[in-house]
Amino acid sequence: MQISDSSTRILAGLLEARTGQQLTMSRRWRIETALSGLLRERAIGTLDELITILVMGKEPGLSQMVVEALLNNETYFFRDRAPFDLLQRYALPELAQRRAKAKRLRIWSAGCSTGQEVYSLAMLFAEEADKWRGWTIDILGTDVSTACIDRARGGAYTQFEVQRGLGINQTIKWFEECPDGWRAVEELRRPVRFQVHNILESAPHPGGFDIVLCRNVLLYLSPEKKTLSFERIASAMAEDGWLMLGAGETVIGQTSKLGADINARGLYRLTGDGSRIEKRQSHERRASAAGA
Repeated sequence: MQISDSSTRILAGLLEARTGQQLTMSRRWRIETALSGLLRERAIGTLDELITILVMGKEPGLSQMVVEALLNNETYFFRDRAPFDLLQRYALPELAQRRAKAKRLRIWSAGCSTGQEVYSLAMLFAEEADKWRGWTIDILGTDVSTACIDRARGGAYTQFEVQRGLGINQTIKWFEECPDGWRAVEELRRPVRFQVHNILESAPHPGGFDIVLCRNVLLYLSPEKKTLSFERIASAMAEDGWLMLGAGETVIGQTSKLGADINARGLYRLTGDGSRIEKRQSHERRASAAGA
C-alpha cells in the first residue's frame, strides 16, 4: 500500500501541529503499518483516500486517531534498568534527606505512553515501604496520546507487556490477574495519576517536581522545539531536582539551564548550583558547537 508524497507531507504537518513531533525519514517507513488498523476499522481503501477524508474535514475526530496511530508508544517496565539504579543510588537518598521534614516527593514522567514507567517508579517506593512510610509520593504521568493515558489509568497489561521488564516474583507481588492479563495492585495505583499533556505546554506544576523523567520524547522534535521543551522541563523542576533523559539524549547544545550531574552521569541538574554540574559540560558544549 503506497502513499503519495503530498499525502506524506500532510500527515507530517498534522503530526507536528498536534504534537510538535516531526515525521522523520526513519519514522516514515512505518506509516503504512501504523495506519493499517485504522483503515480496516473505518473500511477505507487506501492511505490517500484517508488523507482526502482528513483534508475535507468531514470527520473531525479522525485526525486525532491518525495522530495517535503515528506516535511511537514503545515502552516497557524498568526500560534500560541502569537509569532506575541511578535514581536509587543517588537521587532518592539525597531527596530522602533534603525532604525529611516535609516528607513529600513529586515526580513527573513526561511522555509516559501506556504507563509502564510510572508503575516502575511506584514499585521502587513500594519495594522499600518501610523507608518511605509516612511520606506522600505523588507520581504524575503525562502523554499527548489520550488513548495511552486511558490505558495507563486502567493499569492493566497483557502477559507479554508484563513479561517485558518484570520477573515472575515482581509480577505476582505487584499485579493481580484480570480478564485481559494483569492489573497493578492498589498499592501501586494509589500514588500515581495521569493526564493528557504536551511537553511543549507549560509545566503541570512549575517548580514543583523533585524528579522529572523525559525519556526518548525529544528525539522527534526540531532543535527549536527541543530548546522549548528543556525550558518547560527546567521550569518544572525544584531547584535541587533531578532530570532523567533517554540513553541517546543530551542537554548539550540544547539548553544552558541544565547540565550533567557531577556524580551521576546520566542524570541532570539545574545549572543554578554550579557545584553540582560536571565541569566538562562547558567544554563539551564548545566542542559540539565547533563540530556543527
